Amino acid sequence: MGKAKTLPDYPRGVTFEDVWTALMETRERQEKDAREWDRRFEKNVREWEERHERGAREWEERHERGAREWKERHERGAREWDRQFEKYAREWRELNAETNRQMKETDKKIGDLGDRFGEMIEHMVMPSLVKKFRELGFVFTKAYPEAEYKDVANNIITEVDITLENGDKVMIIEVKSKPNTKDIKEHIKRMDKVRTHARLRNDNRVYLGAVAGMVMKDAIKTFVLKNGFYLIEPSGEEFAITVPEGDYSPREW
Repeated sequence: MGKAKTLPDYPRGVTFEDVWTALMETRERQEKDAREWDRRFEKNVREWEERHERGAREWEERHERGAREWKERHERGAREWDRQFEKYAREWRELNAETNRQMKETDKKIGDLGDRFGEMIEHMVMPSLVKKFRELGFVFTKAYPEAEYKDVANNIITEVDITLENGDKVMIIEVKSKPNTKDIKEHIKRMDKVRTHARLRNDNRVYLGAVAGMVMKDAIKTFVLKNGFYLIEPSGEEFAITVPEGDYSPREW
């Protein structure tokens, strides 16, 4: 048989009721501590939830405020960009309008200058041209401006600025303030029409062409000579005549 268990010895004067009371008091303290722990835990959880909600609200407020501020900056920047663009567009329109106005004025001045140049050729330079061509071996006995050819039946309608002629040769001169390639090509067609008109009238003289211009680029001068035309241009107070020679020779119609 095992050894019999004995009850613990209690201090003298301690009764069962004292022990029971102590146990109950210990249990109450434990339950009280547990309730206090639960209260504190719930409090901590509630405070954490409050802080979390408050933090979430603050984050949302900051986010909304940041989004609002970004939107305001974006709209303000867009308005500023629109204002600057409109300013530059307005300045560009004004500059473009001024440029167009100046170009129109320049074109008008060139046109007026061309008119005066034509008048000067017709009334002052023709005698000089006769003299200059005489230096090249041509003796023209007649010189007249603004000859008009109008033969509807044979489809010959054209005008000639200056005509120099004698019994053997006729020089047809086109006058432009600033000739271009289109003018030269038109003069070729003009020469063909004048030649046809002469042949229909049994005029068998040699027809030659010339182009007079106040302002000409080197490429245009070359194009004039390449097509067999005499080149007439200002030189100091007089006019110079360049003969197509070398690779080019005067073309006869």
